[in-house]
Amino acid sequence: MSTDRVVRVCALLLSFLCCHVSWPQSVPSSVSAPANDPQAVTLANTAIAALTGGTVIRDVTLTGNVVSGTDSGTATLKAMPRGESRMDLELSGGTRSEVRDAQTGVQLGRWTNPDGTSGYFAAPNCRTDAAWFFPALGSLAGGPNIVLSYIGQETRNGVSVQHLQSHVYQSGQLGSAIQFSTMDFYLDASTLLPVSIAYDVHPDNNVKASFPVEVDFADYQQMGGIEIPAHIRSYQQGSLMLDLSITSGSFNTGLSISIFAIN
Repeated sequence: MSTDRVVRVCALLLSFLCCHVSWPQSVPSSVSAPANDPQAVTLANTAIAALTGGTVIRDVTLTGNVVSGTDSGTATLKAMPRGESRMDLELSGGTRSEVRDAQTGVQLGRWTNPDGTSGYFAAPNCRTDAAWFFPALGSLAGGPNIVLSYIGQETRNGVSVQHLQSHVYQSGQLGSAIQFSTMDFYLDASTLLPVSIAYDVHPDNNVKASFPVEVDFADYQQMGGIEIPAHIRSYQQGSLMLDLSITSGSFNTGLSISIFAIN
């Protein structure tokens, strides 16, 4: 992310326009939403049940330790359904934060670096799951605009997995809009707990460029009756970006939606 003022201003303007201007229509608005794959829905529902034990999750807070590049410190991850999340890393070099906010109906994201620089996410980066660290609050749980597809059984990180894919459907959207919201879920074939998820991110000042992200989950433990991966690793273009060790998890504590607000 450039520190050049002109580039940041242009990136902010581009993000604003992308978030507030409707996508051109490529198909008639009367076209029905694609049907969900029944096998994908069954596997996804079973995965959510395995994660939550049937508990309805209204909010989640995970805390633990983090290594980010050559820096380290503590991490607090919070999320609510329907597009709110917050990651705060207290590192030796300062605080790094990422916030996602969808409460106004417009999906927004904002980052702040330890050196105090900050900026808004490119609009496509607001279309994938906000709660990337807690798939039970993401598109794996389905929803009125979520389309789930079954890809097949594969091997991922040495584990036999069931591969599902999701995207957000909007009538008349372009193919690129579908791609922006596409998420891949790899579920352990035995337990159906998520082994990893994958999606693309885009530079704030160049939405045409994309970089693959993979988030791996390991060492599941029950915390408050919920299955939580004690080890979460996030990679971008194959490089380890975050190495999280989760030590505690709390749920349905009444988090205020205001902590996710982006002005």
